[in-house]
Parts: sequence; structure tokens; C-alpha cells
Amino acid sequence: MKQLFLAGALAALLMGTAHADDALKAAIASSQRTPAYVQRDAARHPYETLMFFGIKPTMTVVELSPGGGWYTEILAPYLRDKGKYIAGSYSPDSSDEHLRGYARSFRSKMAANPALFGKVDVEVFEPPQHLNYAPAGSVDMVLTFRNIHNWIAQGDDNAKKVFKSAYDVLKHGGVLGVAEHRLPAGMKQDSKASTGYVHEAYVIKLAESVGFKLDAKSEINANPKDTADHPNGVWALPPTYRNKDADRAKYQAIGESDRMTLRFVKP
Repeated sequence: MKQLFLAGALAALLMGTAHADDALKAAIASSQRTPAYVQRDAARHPYETLMFFGIKPTMTVVELSPGGGWYTEILAPYLRDKGKYIAGSYSPDSSDEHLRGYARSFRSKMAANPALFGKVDVEVFEPPQHLNYAPAGSVDMVLTFRNIHNWIAQGDDNAKKVFKSAYDVLKHGGVLGVAEHRLPAGMKQDSKASTGYVHEAYVIKLAESVGFKLDAKSEINANPKDTADHPNGVWALPPTYRNKDADRAKYQAIGESDRMTLRFVKP
């Protein structure tokens, strides 16, 4: 496993230097990004993370659960001319009121700026019932950022179905890129991942159970200050600060969560 990590770190270094992607840098530096999103670049490392996954502007890329579009603002313009960006978002007709709100907000964001988002393909992704967001074998890369704990909350079998859907839409040799809040191996993970933190070994097990192979792991998004034992879980930390003023300075000093960054390949 140590050799695997070193290989991943070396690959990331090579991709970030010898194969620097100016188009990706330009998308990240764009003045059209939301200022509050830009402020989080230091914690989320978008350039290093996407280069570690091996993204190229000619790819067809799916992002599952894009939320408010943090990565969409980077991926949509980057893939617009030569590739394709598919956003797997919730249904605006969802039976869940909160999910309907997320879906409508995301679609409104896309419609408000056709110059930036006009080529974004928004498909319904709402596990466990809606998992048909791309044709089988049609995608080069599937990405998801800090969402796996939500899938685990729906049960182990449903989480596996999501991983299987990603496996099915990918071409052979395609990549699944994952970033997720990381629970230390010595701490117990409850079955619903209610703190938002997940064991890295468990995520790897889920992916491998449907056929993926772990290709590399990176510490790009690691934060050794995060002890993962906060009241209200990961949401105690910035940018959420769910505990409001309680220990706010402490959480601000910790920063955003410790995160695993994993690259899987479909053989």
C-alpha cells in the first residue's frame, strides 16, 4: 500500500509539472467563478486534485451530486469546447422538498449563464431510484466530492449501487475520482456515517466490490489538524460552522476537513 501511495504521489507530481494544463489553470483563475468559492481553493486544491485524477479537456466527465456547482464552475468551461460535462443532479420533481430545492437552484444557475454553462448536460442522479445518468461505456471519468457519506446513509447496498452505476457508465480504463471526509482508522464509523466522516478502507472496499481497482491515493486534501471528533461532525468545521459561535475560533484554526483523495480505474 505504501508503494501505491508513492506511485500516486509521483504521478501527481509529474502531471502537475511536466504536463501542466494551462486550460485548467485558466478555468480556475476565471473571474466568472463565485468569489466565495475561490476563497476555498486553498482547502480544496482544485488544480492538484483534478490533475491527480488525470483529467483532460477532451474527456466526457460526469460529476455526481455537484451541489451548488463549486466544481461545475471549473469543469464546465474547461470541457466546453473539446469535451463534455455531465452533471448528475437531483430531480426538480423529487419527492423530497430539500432535494427539489437543490435541483432547481442548480438548474437556475446553469440557465442564468449560458455562455459558461450552455453546454452542460444536466441529468437526474438521485440514488437509489435514479441512476441512469449516462449510457453504458460512454464516459471517461466520474467524479464526486464529499458525497459518499450521503450514499452510505441510505444503506450499504444502495451505496454499492451508486458505485456500480459509475462503473457501468465508464469506458474500460476510465477513472472514478473520489474526495471524501476521512475518519481515522482507529475511530468507529457508524453504519449511516452520520458524522460525515468515512473510513478510507471502507470507501476502497465499496469501490472494489463492484469491480474497480484502486490505482492511486494522494494526500493532496489531507488536514492533520482535523481530529474528526467534533460535535455535529464535519459540519462543525468551516465553511458550515454548524455549532455557530461555540468554539468557532478552534474550528477556524483547524480549517476544512481531512479528506481522502482516491483514483480508481475500471479494468
